[in-house]
Amino acid sequence: MKITLLTVGKIKEKFYRDAIAEYSKRLSRYCNLTIMEVSDEKTPDKSNESLECQIRQKEGQRLLDKLSPDAYTIVLAIDGKNIDSISLSKKIDHLALSGNSHLQFIIGGSLGLDEAVLKKADFKLSFGAMTFPHQLMRVILLEQIYRAFRIRNNEPYHK
Repeated sequence: MKITLLTVGKIKEKFYRDAIAEYSKRLSRYCNLTIMEVSDEKTPDKSNESLECQIRQKEGQRLLDKLSPDAYTIVLAIDGKNIDSISLSKKIDHLALSGNSHLQFIIGGSLGLDEAVLKKADFKLSFGAMTFPHQLMRVILLEQIYRAFRIRNNEPYHK
């Protein structure tokens, strides 16, 4: 299975890069993982809704330009479906058995995702109502994908 993480912005902090590298290494047993980053826009401290909308559109277009048309697209969105780790594992398993050999997960920037990107989603996934930094969300998502593969293969995982 091929999994692509399509994300906005670069990871600046070493501890996030180290965690991402660790989960990428662990996932190499189960899938072909690719992480693609698109550049983010600078958001002024005192921005208004109109400017934030423009920023989401610019970042959104960069994401749309990188989308793979043959992949099943999962976006991370607060209003998405909130599922547990076992359900995520079952979803990945079901998708694989249904012939979806390429999954792409999309994480937006600090302002979230543009509506045009959300409309391209085959599934909206939520990690709850809390807001997380998008850099940390990459680590959390990779850990959950790794956990999903462990569950799928009946291997031990931390409960």
